[in-house]
Parts: sequence; structure tokens; C-alpha cells
Amino acid sequence: MTHQSYWENKNVLITGGTSGLGRALTMQINELGSNVGMIARTKEKISEIEMMHPNVIGIQGDVSKKQKIYPLAGEVHSRLGDIDILFNVASYLGDTPLRNLIDTDCEDLEKVLQTNVLGPFRLSKAILPAMLLRKKGLIVNISSDAAISVYPTWGSYSISKASIDHMSKIFDIELKAQGVRFLSIDPGDMNTPMHFAAIPDANPAELRDPNDSAAKIIELIVSEDRSEVRRSV
Repeated sequence: MTHQSYWENKNVLITGGTSGLGRALTMQINELGSNVGMIARTKEKISEIEMMHPNVIGIQGDVSKKQKIYPLAGEVHSRLGDIDILFNVASYLGDTPLRNLIDTDCEDLEKVLQTNVLGPFRLSKAILPAMLLRKKGLIVNISSDAAISVYPTWGSYSISKASIDHMSKIFDIELKAQGVRFLSIDPGDMNTPMHFAAIPDANPAELRDPNDSAAKIIELIVSEDRSEVRRSV
């Protein structure tokens, strides 16, 4: 199956769609013929994407806010229809400079988990009923090597990404018989504002372009290889 035929006319929702990997996925999947909706917090950045790609549907919202999830899902369904593929990309690193876990405030860990774990969990639950009714759908959660490898000072983020990996595996084993699959994908170390917030002196030459990671993710999904829920690209 070609990329074009797979993505044509699919309804795709991407969170964090105005920056880094989310932005790259939004643009590439839109160019492949999908109907793309994106959720982001900043109205100005949404407008910028919509000017470049007029058929992208931009929705302002914050997935970390519990009270906003179902109104967001309602707006998504009214403007885009039932979702074929959901990408949970929006992520929060935590307060910077990063600190050892013992020095991390409980409130900061809570903020990280609200965005990186509870946000995807709540949005997935809001989107899943329509997928289950149609007996098809894919939810992709963006993970990190920090979910597996131990990096000092990355505690909150690492905890959140280990959680999203395991959550994806549980959802997948529970729902795959009903036609809905989950993937947790590590996109690699990318040249993004988040990475430089964590490591200000990082060498850009050693980091992957988010567009390359997005292309690899798109290729992986088209291959329809669901043998392992957690994948790296």
C-alpha cells in the first residue's frame, strides 16, 4: 500500500500540532491527503499553520485541563467527524533547568503527568467510543528513550513516558479484538525547542530533524506492523 492511498481521506487528529514533531506530522499527513485536525494552546501559532495549510482544522485547547477534554472532543467531532487516527504528541518537560527527582516539587510532577499521561488518557477515552462503534481506529502515543533509559534530572518526564508506554500496551491488548490498536513510538532525539530547554548546549548536528522522524512514523504506520506496541523510529 502506498502512503498516498493509506492516508487519503482519513480523519487524523494531532495534539501539539504547532511545534516540533506535531507540526511536522500535521504538515506531512495533510499533504498526503488526510483531513487533519490539530489541537494546540496558542491561537497565533494555530493561525500560522492554517494560513500555510488552509484545509487544516486548528482547535485551540490544552489537553492537560480535565474540564476541557470533552468540549474539545465535541468540537473535533463537529468539525472533523469520527477520528481514524489520533496522535497524542503534546508533551511537557517540566520546569527547567531540570532537577534531580528529590528536588522536584510534587506540583511539577503533577503538571507533567497531567499533560503527558492524563491528557492522552482522557482524550483517548473521549475519542474511543466512535472508534469502537466502527470497529477500527489507531491511537499513537509519542514516547521517548527516557521511558527506558535512566537520565539524571529527567525524572518527571521519564516517569510520564514510561507510563504512556505501559498504558498503550494495556489499551492495545484490551481493545485489539474490537478493531482498535495502539502504538507507542519513540521518535528519537530531535532538534526541537523542548530538547534545547532540557539541554541548552546540545549540538544540533547530533539531533534528528523532526521532519525526518515524522516521515519515519508515517512509514511505520503504513506498514501496519503491529507486532510490537512500543516502537522506535
